[in-house]
Amino acid sequence: MKKYALALAAAGALLSASFAQADTLADVKARGTLKCGVNQGLLGFSAKDDKGQWTGFDVDLCRAVAAAVLGDASKVDYVPLSAEARFPALQKGEIDLLSRNSTWTMGREAELKLLFPAVSYYDGQGFLVPAAKKVDGALELTNSKVCVQAGTTSVLNARDYSNQNNLALELIELPGVNEVVQGYADGKCDVITTDVSQLYALRLKLAKPADHIVLPDVISKEPLGPVVRQGDDQWLNVVKWSLFALINAEELGISQATLDQALKSEKPDVKRFVGTEGSYGAQLGLGKDWAVLIVRNVGNYGEVFERNIGTNSKLGIPRGINQLWSTGGILYAPPIR
Repeated sequence: MKKYALALAAAGALLSASFAQADTLADVKARGTLKCGVNQGLLGFSAKDDKGQWTGFDVDLCRAVAAAVLGDASKVDYVPLSAEARFPALQKGEIDLLSRNSTWTMGREAELKLLFPAVSYYDGQGFLVPAAKKVDGALELTNSKVCVQAGTTSVLNARDYSNQNNLALELIELPGVNEVVQGYADGKCDVITTDVSQLYALRLKLAKPADHIVLPDVISKEPLGPVVRQGDDQWLNVVKWSLFALINAEELGISQATLDQALKSEKPDVKRFVGTEGSYGAQLGLGKDWAVLIVRNVGNYGEVFERNIGTNSKLGIPRGINQLWSTGGILYAPPIR
């Protein structure tokens, strides 16, 4: 019994030590930059523009966290990662945060020892086909050859959907999105399957985007969001509340254009948001104006969405279920109070 108690105490001490060593917030502050893992190139989500600057929906979440922690959204070192490399890079500490169109699943948390702080984009898997095929729905894809990126949940979902509906789909697994698009363009397959949001982006890589359609069928739940390592609750909260600040800002009507007005507001919920009431920033290990810095540098969730992937962007994705809960969607963030 004594040996067991000693072993248990030793294990507890080791666990406590590992938790004590996990201080990503302090590391980021000391370094002066945030190391953020992103997609290697997915238009609208994370890609370099013609000036060589990283832009996109997922990139803006990196920028929001950097603004909250360092006061400057530009203080980000972007690390482009493939689907296969993204989680190992986070596990090994090569990045502080992964913001790369990744689906929240039980296995990724339980097996990989990672955590998804919150959902940034509610998505689902779909199919892209040539308009000339005159296909109206996914159940008409029997015996089709389907290009899909290896190492993603899309492979598993497509296999399940094919088996459940006796479609006999032939899945052609390719290492990256560029290979998927090229395989489709070269005729190796006649369908692409991945998250619907990604299909809109991949379609733009084709020679004649208008000749291809995204089918209306959605065959899975794909809650996308940022990812952090387990064992660092403070950093988990910083990332989580940085995302929630984007959502709450939109709900409160606080945008880059109205921020200065919000700083003078007497509304209790706005005062808590901008830091003129309460000490919520300090509780996260941040300054009192952490949320102000996010909006000033990046905007609110609606601004981020429309700028990168919304109906007036190149992708032209409708807000759909990613509208605020108060306007018909399911997007919702806990209050700052």
